[in-house]
Amino acid sequence: MTTAAPMTATQKILARACQRSHVAPGEVIYPEPEWVIVHDGFVETAYKELHSLGYGSIAHPERVMFVTDHEVAYGSQRAVERGRNIRQIAKAWNVGQVYDAGRGGHGHIFPMEQGLVRPGMFLFAYDMHCTNFGAVGALAMAAGTEVTAVLATGSLWTRVPETVRVDLRGRLPAGSHARDVGFLLAQGFAQGRWGVEHDYRVIEFGGPGIDTLDLASRVALCNSITEMGVANVLFAAPPPGIDAQGAPDFISDANAPYEGRFEFDLSSVAPQVALPGGPDRAERLDRVLGQPIDHATLGACGSGMYQDFADAARIFEGQKVADGVRFFVVPGTAQTARRMADDGLTQIFLDAGAIMLPPGCGPCAGGSMAPLGPGEVSIATAATNHAGRFGAHDGQVYLGSPLTVAASAIAGCLADPRPLTHA
Repeated sequence: MTTAAPMTATQKILARACQRSHVAPGEVIYPEPEWVIVHDGFVETAYKELHSLGYGSIAHPERVMFVTDHEVAYGSQRAVERGRNIRQIAKAWNVGQVYDAGRGGHGHIFPMEQGLVRPGMFLFAYDMHCTNFGAVGALAMAAGTEVTAVLATGSLWTRVPETVRVDLRGRLPAGSHARDVGFLLAQGFAQGRWGVEHDYRVIEFGGPGIDTLDLASRVALCNSITEMGVANVLFAAPPPGIDAQGAPDFISDANAPYEGRFEFDLSSVAPQVALPGGPDRAERLDRVLGQPIDHATLGACGSGMYQDFADAARIFEGQKVADGVRFFVVPGTAQTARRMADDGLTQIFLDAGAIMLPPGCGPCAGGSMAPLGPGEVSIATAATNHAGRFGAHDGQVYLGSPLTVAASAIAGCLADPRPLTHA
């Protein structure tokens, strides 16, 4: 009797997507996704490209999801035209799920919130931050511009990535956050600290420490290391509250063929920021305290779930946004925005002097809303902070946790959240 070769979670998910019993790292395959997600910044381009090639329809329209989350408020006539064109394209292609402006919210968050993305699923998406879905144990591969090939044919050639396992242990101290962990890991991978490669690898999180991280924390951790060029980020088990019953087997075998493995102690993590230029530019927060800010953003796909706002609201109770600071709150989803209003969180932020933006990307989408001005400084929970990301090319964006962003907006400068954090 032949014993099946052990597999990682990634191998299992990809094998199922190919209707095979086994796939190996390095092998080129053609997996079929359960969803193909395209945001409002690329729908028109995909349509024009396929139309020029003679495609009047797409392969599996029922599996396609259009999401408007980058320019939600239509701040220009071009945005209005784009929204109209997306609706027309969705009808022409008979797209299965269309989340127009004001409907779902951020496409890297609401599909988990609504149960559209579940443990063990495989997806293709246009945008690289689809790795958020690894928080629930789903594998979403960023196809970039090649998502047009997925739309046309139903699949795309994919090399099965190797997996690096990170075993978390301990518990985060009060005032520290999963985003702080992500910045430290991103820096460590960039510097070769653990002697493992990260480029086009799946970073799989396991160990007893994952049981201490809720869904919002897992999303923040997945998001914070995506920009390093990893193939994906995946948690070895779903978080509390996520029903995995009936999900396909997506748990790595005990003797899975990991390319590398190391431990990371959560209890050792102090608050961090990512310095302007990239999420891997981690620096201890206490080394940059007092840096004045003009702008602060809480939300988007980095930390845009209900728990992120609940944690920040506890810091803001009885506090005010500092004079001279524009503080923007961007709920990740329409459902989260409603819940924040129902539970009084929105009132806390408004009373403090915050500006509420519609669910979506907010300033992180190239500064199409609430941009950063020339020479200004921001602290944000955004996905990345490369030059020009928030608008002005010479604007400086620091990345931090929801706790750090809240404390800094109150202080008017980079500030430590621990004195304001209730353990």
